Amino acid sequence: MRSSELAERARVNPETLRYYERRGLLQPPPRTPGGYRDYPNSTVELLRFIKRAQELGFTLEEVEELLHLDAGGPDSCDAARALAEARRADLEARVADLQRMQASLTDLIATCERPTADRACALLDAIAMPSLSSTTRSTP
Repeated sequence: MRSSELAERARVNPETLRYYERRGLLQPPPRTPGGYRDYPNSTVELLRFIKRAQELGFTLEEVEELLHLDAGGPDSCDAARALAEARRADLEARVADLQRMQASLTDLIATCERPTADRACALLDAIAMPSLSSTTRSTP
């Protein structure tokens, strides 16, 4: 199938195909006598795998490693598990950061519900406060 059809079926940009080829994620397909790329049908599933792995937070380097592991046996499964555990730990750290940010914003929003005289906007105060680096600079 031609690049445009493959891109449409896999829901990617045609430039993505060329990029993945350059990175080695896709094997260069044979060409038709007219010079068009002629991808096998199995490439659609491969592209969907790549995109799904990216949605789960895997980098293209990790996706490439997963693709190489796919051909292996039990040792490959252990390596894939290690990659997944590392990705999960990264996501857990991100979730914790997001939860802290959410709590801070909740506290900030709550101050807006106080009577006007009792309000102090920590966000506006932080923005208005001169940065530490600009107040500690020494002059020659």
